[in-house]
Formats: sequence, C-alpha cells, structure tokens
Amino acid sequence: MLTAYHFANKRLEVLPAGTALDHAEWIDLFAATSEEEAAVRALGFDVPTLTDMEEIEISNRLYHEDEIDYLTVVLPGVDAGGEQVMSPVCFAVSNARLVTVRHHTPRPFETYPARAGKSSLGCSTPDRIFLGLIEEVIGRLADHLEIAGTGLDKVSRQTYHPGAKGHQQKDLESALSNLGAEGERLGRVRLGLLTLGRALNYVDQMLGHRLNTEGLGLVLKGQLRDIEALEVHADFLSSRLGLMSDATMGRINLAQNTTVRIVSVVAVLFSPPTLIASLYGMNFDFMPELAWKLGYPMALVVMVGSAVLTYAFFRWKGWL
Repeated sequence: MLTAYHFANKRLEVLPAGTALDHAEWIDLFAATSEEEAAVRALGFDVPTLTDMEEIEISNRLYHEDEIDYLTVVLPGVDAGGEQVMSPVCFAVSNARLVTVRHHTPRPFETYPARAGKSSLGCSTPDRIFLGLIEEVIGRLADHLEIAGTGLDKVSRQTYHPGAKGHQQKDLESALSNLGAEGERLGRVRLGLLTLGRALNYVDQMLGHRLNTEGLGLVLKGQLRDIEALEVHADFLSSRLGLMSDATMGRINLAQNTTVRIVSVVAVLFSPPTLIASLYGMNFDFMPELAWKLGYPMALVVMVGSAVLTYAFFRWKGWL
C-alpha cells in the first residue's frame, strides 16, 4: 500500500489517488506492490527488499546513493496477523522528499500524520518530517519502557507481598510468565534504540550541515541524548528484571521445599507407630501381649504417644 502525504494548511494531508507523486513530501510504502515500487523508483529512489533491510552489515543499513541517504532501523510493531514483531524500516531522505519502506505497522506511523502539524518541528520539509517521525518513534519506545516498568512493579507486588494465603503456585507461575513478556518487550526496545542510535549518528555525520542550516541540528542532538537516556533506563529495567526473576524462582523453590518438608514430617511422624504396629504384626508363636486384654488399647496408646513425642521434638528443634 502506498500513501503519499503533502504539506498543506500547516499539516500533512493525504494526496488523492492519481495525483503525481512528485507533489508529495512523504511517501510511505507498506508491503508495496511492484507497481507502487516502480512509481517510487521513477522518482530516483531505490526500494530495498525485506531481505536487503534485514542484512546486519552497516553498509547495507546506512548508505548514501544518488544524493539520497538510506537509513534502516529495526522497530517494534504488529504484523498482518496482529502479532508483535521486530522488523526493519527504511528511511530514504533527500532534499525533495522522504520515502519510508516497511512490512509491518509500528505505532508511530499511525499516530504521526495526524500530529505532524501540531509538532514544534512542523512538517514543511522532508527533514522536518523525518525528525518529527523519529521523535514519535522515540516517544513510543519510551512508552514501552514505561509499560515494562509498570509490569515489573506488578510482579514485585506479587512476589514480595503475597496474599493472606501466602504464595500460590499459580500466582508465581503467572509472575514468571509476566516477567518473560516484559523481558521480550525490553529486548525489542533495546534493539530499536540500538539501531536508531546508529542511524541518527550517521545522520549527524552526513546531514548535520544541512540540518544546522535549517535550525534542526539541536533537535538531532536532543534526540541522541534522549536515546542515551532511554538506554540507561532500559539497563536499569533489565537489572530489575533479573532481580525479579531470581526472586520469583526463589519463592517457587521455597514453596516446593515447604511442600516437601511437610510430606517428610508426616512420614517421620508415622514412622514410630508403623514400627510398633509392625512388631505386633509378626507371626511368632510366643507373644504374651496377644493374650492380654489391655494389649490392643495399650498398643494404640503407645503408637499415638510416639507420634506426639516425635511432633513435640520437631517443634522443640524448630523444624516445624
């Protein structure tokens, strides 16, 4: 799908179908058809394939060709099936227009067009649209970190502040699942920040002079500082995640140990009565107690007494 935007009335407006693309300041290609790609190539832009964008080499992700700079970053978003994925997005920046190529839907690509006119950067030039879109991406990554922090707070309450009945196995298993989900979220954010930071450093080196003439150099520097701050926050959340994982596993081990201890204690409590019962279950010819009228009640008393004495001993030693 091809969506072309034109700056008009101090905002971005979608160009009607059939309008020449050379009137657009921003062209967004989402899982484009071959005809749509050909239309963009006619403007002098290369349209990299998904395989090209997934190459990890820096030369394939950040390069300059025919007065156009191509920047590929990996961003979180949803695919056609609604699943959360990490997929590359290519930004092709020239003096005349911005072209984005993607195969999934990062949230900023849905929210930015409506907000572009309200941004302090404005959206009158491709450079301003590019930096405004990057600002929206950074804000979205910050939202993901905030969501991860909230999720870790919830798990912390589950782990350190159990309910009246103590830790339940299903609650601890749920906490582990939540930790796994937040770990995946943090991994996606860290990868997005890494590739975005590399891309903006490239922009600072290659396009810094042009941005400075437009008064956008300080904006770029500010975005790089934002990325550094988010990386520090992501490191902090990652350390919290590791701590919570260890604490949750420790709670699970303690709960399992408690169950095993209870079973072991019950087995030991019944060992003396079992020994007494087994003695009187022997098939010897001469056992005087068998003829005693009080033998059976006495045997019961001895068995119960042995269990009580064992229990009292365990309590005295602090094992219960």
